[in-house]
Amino acid sequence: MAGSLVRALSGTKSLPSLLRAVSTTSSRSFAAQPAPVSNDAEYTRFEDDPARSHVTWPKVLNQGLEEIDPELYDIIEHEKSRQYKGLELIPSENFTSASVMEAVGSVMTNKYSEGYPGARYYGGNEFIDMAERLCQKRALEAFRLDPAKWGVNVQSLSGSPSNFQVYTALLQPHDRIMALDLPHGGHLSHGYQTDTKKISAVSIFFETFPYRLNEQTGIIDYDMMEANAALYRPKLIVAGASAYTRHYDYPRMRAVADKHNAYLLADMAHISGLVAAGVVPSPFDYADVVTTTTHKSLRGPRGAMIFYRKGVRKTDKKGKEIPYDLENKINFAVFPGLQGGPHNHTISGLACALKQAATPEFKQYQEQVLRNAQALAEGLQERDYTLVSGGTDNHIVLADLRPKGIDGSRVERVLELAHIAANKNTVPGDVSAMVPGGLRMGAPALTSRGFIEPDFKKVAEFVDRAVGITLDLKKQAGPKLKDFKEMLEKDVPAPIAELKQDVEDFAMQFPTIGFEKARMRYPA
Repeated sequence: MAGSLVRALSGTKSLPSLLRAVSTTSSRSFAAQPAPVSNDAEYTRFEDDPARSHVTWPKVLNQGLEEIDPELYDIIEHEKSRQYKGLELIPSENFTSASVMEAVGSVMTNKYSEGYPGARYYGGNEFIDMAERLCQKRALEAFRLDPAKWGVNVQSLSGSPSNFQVYTALLQPHDRIMALDLPHGGHLSHGYQTDTKKISAVSIFFETFPYRLNEQTGIIDYDMMEANAALYRPKLIVAGASAYTRHYDYPRMRAVADKHNAYLLADMAHISGLVAAGVVPSPFDYADVVTTTTHKSLRGPRGAMIFYRKGVRKTDKKGKEIPYDLENKINFAVFPGLQGGPHNHTISGLACALKQAATPEFKQYQEQVLRNAQALAEGLQERDYTLVSGGTDNHIVLADLRPKGIDGSRVERVLELAHIAANKNTVPGDVSAMVPGGLRMGAPALTSRGFIEPDFKKVAEFVDRAVGITLDLKKQAGPKLKDFKEMLEKDVPAPIAELKQDVEDFAMQFPTIGFEKARMRYPA
């Protein structure tokens, strides 16, 4: 059985035929694996052999982390405790499954495999090829894509590198990019720069120009974007964000891109899990290229994917079809352009996560994510908080704390001391990235632990208590953020300690994800 799967996936077939091969062979059940075999006999043989008596390292290499490195083991156990006792509200974080972590911590980390399936620079990659092809197949299936019209690269190491790989594949140095401005919800990897400094390396190698939100509505100003595109004439437009709570108008952006013969890149890093579940609009109907990280709402390991169109791109004035030529360009930009060997353990974990993303349970989870984000937004609005754009269509809630007389930096620190993880974030009109007026929160991680709407209403109450505590402490510390943080370093005020206890009592009612409470060193 295993041999037939290897034969089906070996060689350099086209992707569609490879995907059919995986589908046919992987649907059959494998025979039960034999019980683990002890290495004790081999260790004894080494000890009894004078020529090998000094070879002690194989036994050491098979010892567990707790025995080999108790210091690091203890740090990890403390992190388990933090995840169990705390409330994880950072929208770019999630709790991946035990099965994904098993794959990521597997022997797949041992193999070096520069190149692509069927065309490696090293031998011994038959099972690595199988895993990567299976991951590609599942990636296309998870987003309901026709392999004749779409391809995918699963080797990119992370989100920012994947975006840079797309730019280098499709553009020449100093070609023009338009993307959402960072203070308005964009991402560094889309080419952020200030008036005096190029912050992202993207802005060093390419020319970048931002589009922005309408500051009154908190919605992307598509009219201004279209007008600026007519003047700027970008070669590539990015539809994607890290702190935007509304749906993108993909048809409008496609139309703008077409006017200027520009590529449309959709960076769906934040919403890819929602897209896979079909609960938010999909960029695949409109974009030329789609990038995503894999650890956010998709709930996989920390990696990235690049999807690219195949087939006909457009028809010229004479009626001649002009095909896409993205596949080779993007694959070459990833390897050998910007990476060496892929992380095969991550690709294996991603394959597992993508299988989960195709299940009914995953869709139910993503539907709950949306309901929970709405509940959090409503819970804050009931307490007179201002939300950027007035609410949310996705998993993110972005609160503007300035009307409350406080900033995101101070509130973030108080929340952290109370075992709530959220992050400060710029909002339209901010003048400082270090002391921004916003607080970014999200629903994916706590939804993975089983939270539903009433639980997120309780979370909103905790956040409100933290804001009130922060306001009181700011009065004591004075206007400087440095003094505020130094005051908290000296002593944790009683109100924070009380909030922390309430948060822990609440959080510990819910399951841990990826590890068992019974095996924790610090369960309470």
